[in-house]
Amino acid sequence: MRKYRQNGQLETVICNGCGKKLVVKEGIVREGVISIHQAWDFFSEKDGEIHHFDLCEACYDDWISQFRIAVDVEEQVELL
Repeated sequence: MRKYRQNGQLETVICNGCGKKLVVKEGIVREGVISIHQAWDFFSEKDGEIHHFDLCEACYDDWISQFRIAVDVEEQVELL
């Protein structure tokens, strides 16, 4: 869950899984987070809905540990 200031700068990110408030400084999240934005379409029971949520790194790890097929992971060679 994200909250923004009136000027559009990111103010708060809260993990939708565990409720942890993530560290945000100067509008930048300063720890691991995955943000999902899904616009559901015609062939789903959620047609016309848009879902947004954020998960901290621990909740993400718990979530993907339940997958029957593991997530593809590759090492990023260049870090900016």
